[in-house]
Amino acid sequence: MNTQKPRKVSEKLLLGPGPTPVESRVLRALSEPTLGHLDKDFIAIMDETRKLLQYVFQTDNELTVAMSGTGSAGMETACVNMIERGDKVIICSHGVFGERMIDVANRCGAEVVKVAAPMGKPIDPEDVRKAIKSNPDAKIIGIVHAETSTGVLQPLDDITKAAHEAGMHMIVDAVTSLGGVEVPVDRLSLDMVYSGSQKCLGCPPGLAPVTVGPKAVDRIKRRTHKVQSWYLDLTMIMRYWGEERFYHHTAPVNMIYGLNEALRIIAEEGLENRWLRHRKNAEALWAGLEGLGLKLLVDKEYRLPSLTSVLVPEGVDEVAVRKELMNEYSIEIGAGLGDLKGKILRIGLMGSGSRKENIVLFLAALGNVLRKQGFNADIGGALQAVEKVLS
Repeated sequence: MNTQKPRKVSEKLLLGPGPTPVESRVLRALSEPTLGHLDKDFIAIMDETRKLLQYVFQTDNELTVAMSGTGSAGMETACVNMIERGDKVIICSHGVFGERMIDVANRCGAEVVKVAAPMGKPIDPEDVRKAIKSNPDAKIIGIVHAETSTGVLQPLDDITKAAHEAGMHMIVDAVTSLGGVEVPVDRLSLDMVYSGSQKCLGCPPGLAPVTVGPKAVDRIKRRTHKVQSWYLDLTMIMRYWGEERFYHHTAPVNMIYGLNEALRIIAEEGLENRWLRHRKNAEALWAGLEGLGLKLLVDKEYRLPSLTSVLVPEGVDEVAVRKELMNEYSIEIGAGLGDLKGKILRIGLMGSGSRKENIVLFLAALGNVLRKQGFNADIGGALQAVEKVLS
């Protein structure tokens, strides 16, 4: 085998739905010497990482860990630990990842009651209340906080209140919200929340932060059957991340270094400052896209600052737009998924990628690409709109 040919890894500007740009500090942390997964120095890093995760999740939950796997492993962790075969669960779906949660719950043997909203719209709390009233024996409500397929930020307060009043547990997907907007774990007593390292946390993909509230821990401990996944079984994972240090699996040591450094960066910036930065830059992007003459999918009240969906103008080939952005400008953005395939472009401003210079570069590049396809993009108007928001 010829191994003399170098790997083709050239730097690109990642402005899609993830992964997102990674700071050099995090990349350097990834390259530090690998330690044993039970080494005392590594255990100290694990302990600090857990404390930093509690800070970012805004929680005192003792069971707050980084699962080995991407955000989808976080979803599966929540489902396999909280759901036993035959349990009735209510799952809210307003996009692709709500549908994925339904799929995972079905694979756990759950009886799923679906509450739906059109892609691009949030779940109506009244629809959830109706589902609760019709299914008082349901044990869990699952919902996506930040729907990555559409850019909808789902309000949680009313739905969580209804769930807890009915004695039901809340599972929340915060894959694209954690580190970019408030994820009110303790304020709303959310029972289990999971995320992914590769979005607003600013780390490469490979870890799924999870936090589990005391009532959910109690439910997991009272299961009548073993968790169906050995690898994602929190009854064993909690023993490894806790004081016992019970060997479960070989942790991805260097990935945890990287997450640790990414979380340190967040703590240095401050959560509130980070949320404000994501929001302000998102508003600038929204203004710039509208300045180009484009329309956004989601009503402003429900837009997710870290992920924006813009409608593809009539007569424009969205595949060609994304290809040219990559080939000519080395900019990656995302395509539409599910029912929105071919209809939207998804732009991510997450972590260190959420910055003015990226917005300006992207809008100028997108405007040029659209002009080549016959769309009269007002690049000057777009950049003036950005300056107005950020000045």
